Amino acid sequence: MPAPGRVAARLMTPEGVIAGQEVRPHITIEVAPMAVSSPKAVCLLSGGLDSATCLALARREGYACYALSFDYGQRHKIELEAAARVAAAIGVEKHVVARISLDAFGGSALTADIAVPKGRSLAEMGRGIPVTYVPARNTIFLSFALAWAEALESADIFIGVNALDYSGYPDCRPEYIEAYERMANLATRAGVEGRARLKIHTPLLHLNKAQIVSLGRELGVPFGLTHSCYDPGADGRACGECDACLLRAKGFLEAGIEDR
Repeated sequence: MPAPGRVAARLMTPEGVIAGQEVRPHITIEVAPMAVSSPKAVCLLSGGLDSATCLALARREGYACYALSFDYGQRHKIELEAAARVAAAIGVEKHVVARISLDAFGGSALTADIAVPKGRSLAEMGRGIPVTYVPARNTIFLSFALAWAEALESADIFIGVNALDYSGYPDCRPEYIEAYERMANLATRAGVEGRARLKIHTPLLHLNKAQIVSLGRELGVPFGLTHSCYDPGADGRACGECDACLLRAKGFLEAGIEDR
């Protein structure tokens, strides 16, 4: 049973509860009770481990969450199926998939015919910016989130960026987030009029992958519904060798938690 003052979110399939039955009822996500005045938050949701944990944390903190995912021409488009599952399981007010065509520009192994690096060591991952970096991706994603937040009259955006166990992406660094937040407050009507100050929440920024996994378990994140792999097979199975797969495996191993 949830602790006093908490309610359990119902875990549902993307289509909802089937015949009144909940699926995998042993998974419980405790969230603050939703009130009429619950603050709204736009939560970027890729369908991966980090974004799912970030969404669950926002829910626990009592936000009415609006999940935003992107079909941007990525090779691992299967992550959108994971995002739909996670949004339904954790519980959101609305889940929007914005369609943009970053593959028209290419420049990344995720959006062009460039091989995804496999079997890299942690030292190799820590050197330079890898070819899986998508040019300006987080800047574009945050701009969409900012637009939706302004339309919702929300002052809160959640993004699951991480500056420790990551592959060297420049748009996951704290100085980038701080700069974007400053810009956002210069660029919105609410910011200029002084009615609200936008906050970009990065609760995972200074956690390593093992700490994120442990936090996810504490929050009741359904790990088995998430997808992290950059180069899945035709059947959707993770390759187990790309940076994302290796960092995920490292996190679960170090946390001593089974990935399921």
